[in-house]
Amino acid sequence: MASKLLRAVILGPPGSGKGTISQRIAKCFGLKHLSSGDFLRENIKRSSEFGVLAKQYIEKGLLVPDQIITRVVLTELEKMRSQSWLLDGFPRTMAQAEALHGISDVDLVIALNIPFETLKERLSTRWIHPPSGRVYNMEFNPPHVHGIDDITGEPLIHQEDDEPDNVAARLRQYKDFAKPVIEFYKDRGILHSYSDTETNRIWPYIYSLLSSRITAVHPDTAPESLQSQKQ
Repeated sequence: MASKLLRAVILGPPGSGKGTISQRIAKCFGLKHLSSGDFLRENIKRSSEFGVLAKQYIEKGLLVPDQIITRVVLTELEKMRSQSWLLDGFPRTMAQAEALHGISDVDLVIALNIPFETLKERLSTRWIHPPSGRVYNMEFNPPHVHGIDDITGEPLIHQEDDEPDNVAARLRQYKDFAKPVIEFYKDRGILHSYSDTETNRIWPYIYSLLSSRITAVHPDTAPESLQSQKQ
């Protein structure tokens, strides 16, 4: 458990490395990694009110409406008032950002700014296990067996949205929605942006940021560059 409460948000387009960074933060600092996608899948699995509604849209090949995603996430956050957390995949719109602001103070926001060509390359080699949301990349995080999920042995899929012809439109859409959200947090003085083509080069800066706010629960997991500075 983290030494004091910290509520953080991580923002970034598809393929930016949010999941990888979030896992490292959770391991090093004890923040609970909260994924809006995981919340949605869990609600669908247990047939909650919002899960049933979301499933109806998904089965028709439609996007789950903003207000349903918002209710799912806020309902789960209400259960975590005594915990430190890192929210991944939410908020994606201004309506979601304002709804989150209404129930919880966010202490810091991490924004990942990754070049378009890097995102395009990452997404073209990305495979997903839909039931769990686990993501693999054939270049730097491949499954043990090609095309098969490590945990369940079930097949992986390459999403149509990740095809090169669709990536540009998808990233444009993200940028349109994300811009006011980023400005919202920038105006509050809690936005911290990081740009690079490699997650491992961004990570030491994020680690340093969090170290200034909260005590690491596993200091031995600090980036090698920072460990060598302490010796």
